[in-house]
Amino acid sequence: MTTFVIGYIVFAVLVLAAVNIALRRRKPASAAGKAADEAAEANAQPLAETKAEPAAETDGRPAAPAGQGGLGDIGSRGKVVATVMLGAFVAILNQTLINVALPHMMQDFNVETSTIQWLVTGYMLVNGVLIPISPFLIAKFPAKRLFLSGMSFFAIGAFVCSIAPTFAVMLAGRLTQAVGAGIIMQLMMVIMLSIFPPERRGVAMGTVGIAMMFAPAIGPTLSGWLVEHYTWRLLFYVVLPIAIVDIVLASAWLKHTPRKGNPVLDVQGAVYSTIGFGGVLYGFSEAGSKGWGETEVVVSLIIGVLFLIMFTWRSLRSEHPVLNFRVFRYPVFTLATVIGSVINMAMFAAMVLLPVYLQNLRGFTPLDAGLLLLPGAIVMAIMSPISGWVFDRIGARALAIVGLIITAVTTWEFSKLTMDTPYSQLIWLYIFRMFGMSMLGMPIMTEGLNALPRHLYSHGTAMSNTIRQVAASLGTAFLVTIMSNRAKFHADMYRNEMTENNPFFMSLVGQLKQAIPSDEAVVQLLYGLVQQRSTVEGINDAFFVATGLTVLALMMAFFLKGKKHKSPSA
Repeated sequence: MTTFVIGYIVFAVLVLAAVNIALRRRKPASAAGKAADEAAEANAQPLAETKAEPAAETDGRPAAPAGQGGLGDIGSRGKVVATVMLGAFVAILNQTLINVALPHMMQDFNVETSTIQWLVTGYMLVNGVLIPISPFLIAKFPAKRLFLSGMSFFAIGAFVCSIAPTFAVMLAGRLTQAVGAGIIMQLMMVIMLSIFPPERRGVAMGTVGIAMMFAPAIGPTLSGWLVEHYTWRLLFYVVLPIAIVDIVLASAWLKHTPRKGNPVLDVQGAVYSTIGFGGVLYGFSEAGSKGWGETEVVVSLIIGVLFLIMFTWRSLRSEHPVLNFRVFRYPVFTLATVIGSVINMAMFAAMVLLPVYLQNLRGFTPLDAGLLLLPGAIVMAIMSPISGWVFDRIGARALAIVGLIITAVTTWEFSKLTMDTPYSQLIWLYIFRMFGMSMLGMPIMTEGLNALPRHLYSHGTAMSNTIRQVAASLGTAFLVTIMSNRAKFHADMYRNEMTENNPFFMSLVGQLKQAIPSDEAVVQLLYGLVQQRSTVEGINDAFFVATGLTVLALMMAFFLKGKKHKSPSA
């Protein structure tokens, strides 16, 4: 494990070093160019948050409309949306496809569980540390070039994974994919905010929600079917052609836009960010499986928190911070980010706990478990743009309250699982839960981003996604810990009741001995029943806590605005 931790750190440092060297080798801008950049940056500061001037014409071409937010005329709105959504969809789909295939990869590469898990953990870490520096990349490079670079990284990584002869090559391919996916996801959000005016962003972001929510739901189903009938390498053969098609579409449909400024990378802040977010995300991910008391987890969290404090201090003092913490000066953005983070923690209850219940306890195959979750994903895909349309008309408050009430009730119902809960009941519960969730994610996030001036869109998106990702990791570790600890508690309670003084228990033992002559077999059967029932009750307790988190988010939702407000100008 230590080898892969060191490998991750070396990989992150090499990426930062390569970016820094590339920037230093660029020819210095002329004095006039620098003056123009400085003037443009000065005009983009929060002090100039007044209404934007009408679009003027330059060199015979109309200037970017007010909604463009500095990206310029990137192309036809419909073509741009189709291109970035396809890229986001395939990136998210690939992230969820691999989970079901991990046991098969373990056999092919002859590695242990702790090693193969780095295909998931490493992907998450690279994504997590790339998000904070994405505002710099978006400001430094034209949107088309950056998107093509992200898709190229992703496609190259998919190809490497599809032919990987060893685990080391496989891990290198996954990390390369993660670099591309991190760029694509951040750029997609900024593009959608830039090409749509505030009064139409609800439908736009709801459409984005189709890719962000539908892909993770169909991923396990598709992966389970492919792995069950074919080889896990087909998972990468499936996404590679889609990535190539998207590269072709981006080359044809996206327009080249001139660079608006010449931002400087705060290398020190980038290093603090990489170590800080990497340490925290790694600590939370390992805490769920190893426990919070493990030395590796404690050291990782301490280092991560210390570097995050240094990163925050550096960002507040720097003239060109990697991630601008001044976005929290806008109360609506702060409230929306907090609510979204709490919702993320609660949402992962179903995503983490249901597979354990369905596959480990009920004996469903990965394909059967995926098919159970598929109807809910379809409902969410249908509802996401509808929720966005409603958001454009009434704002986020009513949507959030209704959605959180539905989510709280269905999460509470999931806290009553038994070994005999009907399959149909699980499907309907999940459908209604996804129906409620469809009113939450994108509308609340859009409400927060709408409160920011245009020059802070990239920083707001990066900050929101970073905090949500940390919250998701924390929520996963927290709920898994609750499930494990409560399962042990219930198991001890059952063992305390398994005594000769308990007539019900002695009657059960007598019935089992009549059917099973071997005392050892009876003991093993009773042990299995105790473990099974205690685990189910541990899952129920975790869902109960998730219900509490949902109620907390519901109370905060009453402080959201009842109707949309105008976005500040940059």
